[in-house]
Amino acid sequence: MGKKYDTPLLDELEKGPWPSFVTEIKKSATHSNMANDELGLVEKSYRDKRGYWKHGGIVGVLGYGGGVIGRYSALPDEFPGVAHFHTVRINQPSGFFYTTKALREICNIWDKYGSGLTNVHGSTGDLVLLGTTTEALEPIFAEYSSRGWDLGGSGSAMRTPSCCIGAARCEWSNIDAMGICNEMTQRFQDEMHRPAYPYKFKIKVAGCACDCVAAIARSDCSIIGTWKGDIAIDQAAVKDYAGKGMDINAEIVEMCPTSCMSYDGKELSIDNGECSRCMHCITKMTKALKTTGEKGITILIGSKAPIVVGSLLSWVVVPFMKIEPPYDDLYEMISKIIEWWDDNAKPRERIGELIEVKGMRPFLEAIGVPPSPAQVFEPRKDPFFFWSDDDFKK
Repeated sequence: MGKKYDTPLLDELEKGPWPSFVTEIKKSATHSNMANDELGLVEKSYRDKRGYWKHGGIVGVLGYGGGVIGRYSALPDEFPGVAHFHTVRINQPSGFFYTTKALREICNIWDKYGSGLTNVHGSTGDLVLLGTTTEALEPIFAEYSSRGWDLGGSGSAMRTPSCCIGAARCEWSNIDAMGICNEMTQRFQDEMHRPAYPYKFKIKVAGCACDCVAAIARSDCSIIGTWKGDIAIDQAAVKDYAGKGMDINAEIVEMCPTSCMSYDGKELSIDNGECSRCMHCITKMTKALKTTGEKGITILIGSKAPIVVGSLLSWVVVPFMKIEPPYDDLYEMISKIIEWWDDNAKPRERIGELIEVKGMRPFLEAIGVPPSPAQVFEPRKDPFFFWSDDDFKK
């Protein structure tokens, strides 16, 4: 092993009740020079109050433009173990289901070629392997691909679609989130591995509006499971919840975002025409309430983290779409959305930013979706509105 580093500043991050990344790096540092030198480099960054990572560089594997993020140290002579410290993304299984055998396989290969450090999972969804050299990239890819694993998306490309566990283990799921995620992953393989977009494009699938995968806040295209029927009420179960101490007015009725519920102390009532299908009442009173009728998806577009401009939340584009395997209608809709964005966006401009610049109207016209009140993100501020001749055609 290399030099033993004193890390008084990093040691502070191990204090307190929460797990610390410093502890994990120290574990890997006992058998990895890369992890050991990473401790030294990061401690120096904290001490000097400046970063010593150089992000970028053209690295990858033959035939793939994505899946590897180049990263180098600005101090290769002082910390030779992290002169190269590339990140490798592995496309995760839908719903993040792994066997212990699969996880051991991933970790054993990574210990052989990299630092041993992982991030399970990154915001894109991939299982992230942190720290390897340029020379090791091809052998890493060869070993993972020979066992059925693939690289994920990176760069200005379709990022790896991700989803919640959906109907596999969740009684609230309105759709087969894992099936949709897997189908979109297979169909967008070329777009994931060979970046050709203005910037990144993320798809996330949630089985219901609880959105356990944070699609509405973290993806360019959010696919949310929903339903068209009424919420069925078991009044006996409602009475049981109240009898066991639930304050139904405070915890359910007053928390309803559209105020479509009422409770008179005996029965719960729902004005289903005003329901936004947020799932709050169903998740709090699972034994008393359940969805009915036709199931499908809501498609939202445009969320992102604050990079070029501030963060954005998705807004509704398609309020309801009924879908069935092999999800051709969904694939065609997403393809139309991407085509408009690809034709109009500047470099490093996400689709949400482009819609803010161009407006929702040309976007909806391009993808062939009629306007509806559900698509209104906020009240119009401009008092002037200009009609086109097409608006008056029947």
